[in-house]
Amino acid sequence: MTFSAAFNAAENAAMAQALDLALRGVRGANPLVGAVILDNDGAVLATGWHRGAGTPHAEADALANAAAAGLDVRGATMVVTLEPCNHTGRTGPCSQAIIGAGIGRVVYAAADTTDDAAGGAAALAAAGVDTAGGLMAEASRELNHRWSAAIRENRPFVTVKTAQSLDGHTAAADGTSQWITSPEAREDAQELRRRCDAIVAGTGTVQADNPRLTARGTTPGDEGAGALPQPLPQPLRVVMGSTEVPATAAVRGTDGRFLQIRTHDPAVVLSELHTRGVRHVLVEGGATVASAFLRAGLADELVVYTAPKLLGAGTPSFFGLGVSTLAQAQPWRFDAAGGAFRLTGPDLRLQLEPIPSNNEPTIGH
Repeated sequence: MTFSAAFNAAENAAMAQALDLALRGVRGANPLVGAVILDNDGAVLATGWHRGAGTPHAEADALANAAAAGLDVRGATMVVTLEPCNHTGRTGPCSQAIIGAGIGRVVYAAADTTDDAAGGAAALAAAGVDTAGGLMAEASRELNHRWSAAIRENRPFVTVKTAQSLDGHTAAADGTSQWITSPEAREDAQELRRRCDAIVAGTGTVQADNPRLTARGTTPGDEGAGALPQPLPQPLRVVMGSTEVPATAAVRGTDGRFLQIRTHDPAVVLSELHTRGVRHVLVEGGATVASAFLRAGLADELVVYTAPKLLGAGTPSFFGLGVSTLAQAQPWRFDAAGGAFRLTGPDLRLQLEPIPSNNEPTIGH
């Protein structure tokens, strides 16, 4: 990691720590962000990171942690991996939270150039906060390069999930596929469903497996004694393909959260979902659909559950990617956000992201 002489040693070290903290978050509708608050002597007062859509941003998390510890942050320095946002979405503007807390200096990595959230640095400076950007900016941009691609292309962030055998099959030669992976792996996959806005499957998967495509679990009740858990908000259940989904199909449900998009083009699906406010899509419906997103370069995150089983033959996890020689192979890398690889019961969970190209443009938070 490159350290900058334009910032002091404590700020350089804090930015490196903030980048590590950002990796504790989850990918999806929001970028990964970490924040560190330093006192006037350069010692760490508090840290924070963004845990996903709808949760406090890293800056607000760090401020809350400082307040919970009874620490006075007036005049302190906040070091954050992306320029603080300046808009109200599911949470309030970080720039105003920083101003309200009395932070005296803000050091950020990459600038925010999104239409709705930009302007945080200007707002901070206008309020008298000493503001400086560009520290380890390239590392910050690379951290969120696929989120940036989704924003730039006006489409949702796409997670492709598959469950396969050790030799890379999603179903046996006779078509049976339930269940290749363990109950632990299937429960782990529920977390992916709970954090996305929509789940996409193909008509072939609907016919073969009759999936519900729902997220299991509950959300905590309101603050206060006697609060009860609330039903979990359900993602939109999307089926892509021209074959009619039967009226009795489980995916239709009864809550109105079902949509069929009659196309085999992933770009069309994502465009339609983006217009409906969907910002994170989980592709979970079969090798054909997963391969279509990979072939189109529209997969931002790949989660693979691999069971210690050999099938020898069957449906390959991915096919038709347009790769005829090794030099054409799609380049992916293990993603430290989420752990890269770990065991879920007897199965191995892998998390990967595409390797950014040298000329891939990026944008900020």
